[in-house]
Amino acid sequence: MSKNTSKGGAAGPPKEPGKTAEPQGAGKNPGPAAKASGPVAPIRKPTVALTLGSGGARGYAHIGAIEVLVERGYDIIAISGCSMGALIGGVFAAGKMQDYKDWVTGLGQFDVLRLLDLSLATPGAIRGEKIFSVVREMIGDIRIEELPFAYTAVATDLLGHKEIWFQEGPLHQAIRASVAIPGVVTPVVLNGRVLVDGASLNPLPIIPTISSHADLIVAVNLSGEDDRRQRLPDAFFAPEEDSDLEEWLERMRDKASRWLDWDLVRSFVNRRDQGRPLEDEMDGDAPEHRMAKAVREKEAEKAALKQAGADRKEQEEAETIAWDRLGLGKFDIMNLTIETMQSALVQYKIAGYPPDLLVNVPKNACRTYDYHKAPELIQLGRQRMTTALDRYENHESSSGPLAI
Repeated sequence: MSKNTSKGGAAGPPKEPGKTAEPQGAGKNPGPAAKASGPVAPIRKPTVALTLGSGGARGYAHIGAIEVLVERGYDIIAISGCSMGALIGGVFAAGKMQDYKDWVTGLGQFDVLRLLDLSLATPGAIRGEKIFSVVREMIGDIRIEELPFAYTAVATDLLGHKEIWFQEGPLHQAIRASVAIPGVVTPVVLNGRVLVDGASLNPLPIIPTISSHADLIVAVNLSGEDDRRQRLPDAFFAPEEDSDLEEWLERMRDKASRWLDWDLVRSFVNRRDQGRPLEDEMDGDAPEHRMAKAVREKEAEKAALKQAGADRKEQEEAETIAWDRLGLGKFDIMNLTIETMQSALVQYKIAGYPPDLLVNVPKNACRTYDYHKAPELIQLGRQRMTTALDRYENHESSSGPLAI
């Protein structure tokens, strides 16, 4: 892992292009008492080290969260992020947040589809060149060392099975490596490494911010749980047909019949029905003796199959998914699986290095690839950060993460 030896952490960042945040009370004319006793010292807000988690389109919420922090006078002296967190943190550090916000809020669903340069010849379904050419043109060729505060983009080295921290080098390259979702966006090959989304190992990279010695570590988690338990509605289920079991048993009988001549078995059974005990025919090498044994085995097999079918019916639910109504394809299942794993990883990271302030954005706020919903997601980020800061400032508690 490379280590940033630049001036990160020495001074606060530009809060917005062309703007600086004023401390509470700054810019107001002092009253008579203040004039008599000298200038009033401005109220100092804590410095903040900000961690921005991964979560696809939900990453737009990071824009609103950063805006609220800046508007309320907090000094952001360090940012770490992966995937969309690395992207949003990077454009903010480069002073291009407003430009990026103007672009994404103007994207419709059709515009997003036009930006997806699909490919069947690369290790990712999307090359990503169209999207990242816009981002690169926006932020220019600025290097991480030239940013006004410490910045870390986290990627994953697939061959080395480890995290890679970008703390120096071209900013656009660090962002591109961090957002390469495995199997979706083409990986970045750099210095013999195959780099993909940092969320594969660390969806909420808090550790890189610790060395900044900020007053407050704030983490924005895009894998938050919703209050409601997620279950499939009844409309997505269809009653299981009773014929399914019969069809399964019939297939099993057909397979078993290949091993026996049932015409001969029937003739032998007729002999048994005429009064010849089957048990007396069990010994000997005569064909009818062998057939008698086969009949008994077949009857036992049929009984076993019926019992297995009954057990199967009891073990399985009496309902089956109507997949056409549910609308979940292979890609959706893969995406939900990745999100489930990342959600578990986030809990481990928070338990190991709890932030002072934890802002949760529910993972069901939108689908991962709803990149046309920037306005509402930015507003959601503002709401979540506002609520978290109100709670923090009212209680002034740092004994543990304040999860909102």
